[in-house]
Amino acid sequence: MNKTAQIISNRLSLRKPQEESLDILSIIANELSLQKEVELEKALNTINNLYKTCSSFERSFPSICFSLATGVGKTRLMGAFITYLYLEKDIKNFFVLAPNLTIYQKLIDDLSKPENHKYVFKGIAEFINTPPRVITGDNYNQAQIESLWGESIKINIFNISKINSEVRGGREAKIKRLSEYLGDSYFNYLSSLPDLVLLMDESHHYRADSGMNAINELKPILGLELTATPIDSKGNKFKNVVYDYPLALALNDAFVKVPAIATRKNFNPDQYRNDPKELDILKLEDGIRIHEDTKVALDIYSRNTGNKLVKPFVLVVAKDTDHANEIREIIESERFFKGRYKGKVMEIHSNQRGEEKEENIQRLVDLEKPNNQIEIVVHVNMLKEGWDVTNLYTIIPLRASASVILTEQTLGRGLRLPYGKRTGEHKVDTLTVVAHDKFNTIIEEANKPDSLIKKENIIEIDPSALPERQEVIVSSPTFISEVTGSFTDYTLQPRQTVVPVFLSDSQKVVVQTINNLSRTTKSINDLTSSDVQKIAFQKIVEEVENNPQPNLFKEQIIEQAQKEYKSIAQSYIEKVIPIPRVILQQSNEVKTGFKDFELDISNLNYQPLTDEILRKTLGTNENEIIAGNESGLIRDLPENIIVNELINDPQVDYDRDADLLFKLVKTAVKKLAKDKTEKELRNIVLYHKKDIALFIFSQMSLQFFVSQGEYQEPEVYPFTQIESHNFAKFTKDKIHSIRETINPLTRIPSIVFGGYKKACHDLYKFDSKSEKDFAIILEDDKHVLKWLRPAFNQFSIYWNNNSKRYEPDFVVETENIIYMVEVKKESDIEDDDVQQKARAAMKYCEVVNKFSQENNGKQWIYAIIPHNRISFNMDLLTLLNN
Repeated sequence: MNKTAQIISNRLSLRKPQEESLDILSIIANELSLQKEVELEKALNTINNLYKTCSSFERSFPSICFSLATGVGKTRLMGAFITYLYLEKDIKNFFVLAPNLTIYQKLIDDLSKPENHKYVFKGIAEFINTPPRVITGDNYNQAQIESLWGESIKINIFNISKINSEVRGGREAKIKRLSEYLGDSYFNYLSSLPDLVLLMDESHHYRADSGMNAINELKPILGLELTATPIDSKGNKFKNVVYDYPLALALNDAFVKVPAIATRKNFNPDQYRNDPKELDILKLEDGIRIHEDTKVALDIYSRNTGNKLVKPFVLVVAKDTDHANEIREIIESERFFKGRYKGKVMEIHSNQRGEEKEENIQRLVDLEKPNNQIEIVVHVNMLKEGWDVTNLYTIIPLRASASVILTEQTLGRGLRLPYGKRTGEHKVDTLTVVAHDKFNTIIEEANKPDSLIKKENIIEIDPSALPERQEVIVSSPTFISEVTGSFTDYTLQPRQTVVPVFLSDSQKVVVQTINNLSRTTKSINDLTSSDVQKIAFQKIVEEVENNPQPNLFKEQIIEQAQKEYKSIAQSYIEKVIPIPRVILQQSNEVKTGFKDFELDISNLNYQPLTDEILRKTLGTNENEIIAGNESGLIRDLPENIIVNELINDPQVDYDRDADLLFKLVKTAVKKLAKDKTEKELRNIVLYHKKDIALFIFSQMSLQFFVSQGEYQEPEVYPFTQIESHNFAKFTKDKIHSIRETINPLTRIPSIVFGGYKKACHDLYKFDSKSEKDFAIILEDDKHVLKWLRPAFNQFSIYWNNNSKRYEPDFVVETENIIYMVEVKKESDIEDDDVQQKARAAMKYCEVVNKFSQENNGKQWIYAIIPHNRISFNMDLLTLLNN
C-alpha cells in the first residue's frame, strides 16, 4: 500500500477489507490511463493480469467492482476512494449513483454533513476547511456557476431514475434538458468533464439495458462499483470483480452480528400445516420472548460497560398488506402480552402514499434514537438495501420461503453492529431469525458449502471439475486406532488411497484376548477388575504360546501385552457401546391373526411441552436455550379446540355427532387435566390437539399382525467387538463434514462423512438425508453418550425364517438405556418386511434385557422413527416418545 493510501486508511480507521480494497484501487489507478476514450481491450488486459476475476468491464469504459458483504462499510470505502483519487490523482469530479430514494438520502447525509456521526470524511484534514461540494438530483438546477468551476472537489449524488435516458411522456429526463446557466444540459456538462469518476452503490441494480445505457452516456474515465451481491437479476455473476469479500469472511472476521435461527424446542410443524394463522401467532410470541431477552442483555451490557444503551427492535415480514394489518392488530391487542405493545408498532408497505409514507420513512430513520418508542416494525417488501440501522436484533418472517429468509437482503438488514465491533457478549452480538416451520431447511441451506454463510468466494476463476467416477475403498477405523497410536486422520480430508490401521503384535494379542473374555465375564465393566485381569494375563500367555507361527520374541510380546492390557481394556469400557453377542434365530412356525383394540384413556398421558426456544447460530451450529415464562395470545377452550380438530375429518358430521364428540372430548380433557394447572392443560391441548383427536377418532381400529414364528432361546455374552466399516469412495471426492448440506440429495448414499465427536467410528455413509440428519441430532444431544452405525456383521439377528440378516440403522447409548433405532419412511413402516425386522429386533432386546437385569446392565429398547419427524430442533427422547 502506498503512502497516501496508508494515511487515508489510518485517518478513516478502515477495516481490513476496506483497506485491501483501497490498496487495489491505488494499484489500478497507477496502471490505467485515467482519461476518456482509452483502449478498452488494452486496459482490460492490464487489469486481468493483476486480478484474474476481472475478465470484462461489462461497460463502455473501464469499470471495476468491489464486492463487500453487507455491514462491512461500503459507504466509508466510497469516501476513501474519493479522497485517494483527489489527493493522489487530483481528480475533482465524482458522480455517485444510488438505486433508490432511501440510499440516495443516506449517501447525501453521509457524504455532505460533518455533524452526522456516519460522515465519511472525518479525519481528512484537507476537507476540514474546504469540504467537498455535494450537488444532488434535487439542487443541481440551483447550483451556482462558481460552485461548478471552483477549485473544490465536487460530488454529484443522483438516483438512477433521474438520469435514465428513456423518454418520459414525450419529454426527456430533466437532467438532459437545456440549462440557462450552462448553455447545455447538466447531463452533457457532466459527460464532458475530463476527470469524471463514477461510483455506483449497490451496482447490481444497474445492469438492465436502460440503466446501462444511461451510465455509458456519462463517459466517465473510471467506474467504481460497490455491492454485496455481484450477481445480476438474471443470475449472472459479475465479470469485473477485483475484490471479493462475502458474508462468510465478514462473519469469520467478526465485522457483523452472528446470525442465528430460532424455533420452539421439539416443535412439530405438521401440527400447523393447515393452520397458518396459529403458526404466525406462535412465531410472534416466541419472537417477542427473544426480543425481551435481548433487551435485558443490552441493558446489562450498557450498565456494566458504560457504553450507550441500545434499544433493540423487531422486524416482522408479512406476506401482503392485508396480512400486515392483521398482524399489527394482533400485536397491539390486549390479548397479546397483556397489551404491552400497544402504540409500539409501526406498519410500512408499498400501498402507503404521501405524508403517511414520508412519516413512516422518517420513523424508520429514527429507530436508532434513544427516545424512539417503536419496538416492532411490520413491513411488506419495503426494507431493502440502504436501510442500515444497527439495532435490529430479531426478524420474524411470516410465510416466507427459506431461500428468501437466507439472503443478504433479509439478513443484511440486521447484521450491522451497534458498537462498531463485536462485544464478546453472545446476545449483544447475535441477530435472531424466528422460523419455526423453516428451521431445518434454513440450517441445511446455511450448511451448504456455497451458502451465504459458508462460501468464501462468490466470484471464482475456474469452476472445480466434477469428481472422477473411479472408486477406491476407504476403511472406517474404530477407537482401537486411537488407543494404539495408529490412528489415521481421515476427518474432512480427501483421500486417494486406503491407509490401513496397523497393530503391533502385543496389541493384537490384547484385542483378541478382550474379545474372548466376553465368554467369561458378565459385564464389559469387569474387564479391569483384578480377577478378570488375572484371567486375561493367562489367556495372553496361551494366545502367544499356541500361535503356530514361530516367533523368537514370544516372551517380550507377552510382557508388553500384559503392560498394555489395562489401558486398552479401559478404553473398551469408555469408548465401546457394549453390544451383547446374541445369535437370534427363528423356528419355522408362522401365525397370523387380528389384535383386539379397545379405547383406553389410561394411555392418554400427554405432558406440557417446554416453552423453551432453541436458537442455533448459523455457521458454528452452537445451540442456546431461551426460557419462555409467559403466554402470548389467549386461545379458545380446550374442549372446543379438540372438537374443531375432530370435525376436520370428512367422516365426522358435527350436527349429528356433537353430543358424542363433546362427551369423548370431555372424558379425554378430564384425564389430561389431572394434576395439571389450567396453563399446562392449555399447553397440552394446543400442541397435541391433532394427536388427541386422532386418538379419539381411531378407537374402533383393528390391527392385523403376521408372526413368522417364535425365536429360539439364545446364549448371550455381555459384549462383542465393534466391527469396522469399509466404504467405496470416488477418488476425487473429499470426506465431507456430517453437517455439510449436500445437493442433490441423491448424492448422499455415495458420499463418505466424517467430523464426529460421539461416534464409535471415524467415517460413515448414510442411505438417506433422514439418516444423516438423525446423526447430527445424536451429535448435538447432551443425553447421548455414544452412537454408531453397525457394520454389516455387527449383529446376528435373523428374520424371514432365518433367510435374512438384520442390521439396524443406529445403536445409541444414553446414561441408562441403549436404543436400537431404525429410521424409516413413514409410508413404509407398516410394510410386512419392516414389521418382521422390528419383531426380530424387539426379541433381541427382550433377550438382552433379561441378561442385563441379572447382571446389572443397561436396558435395551427398539424404536422405529418416521423420516418426516426428524428435525434439527428435536432431541432423541422427543423423537422416541412422539
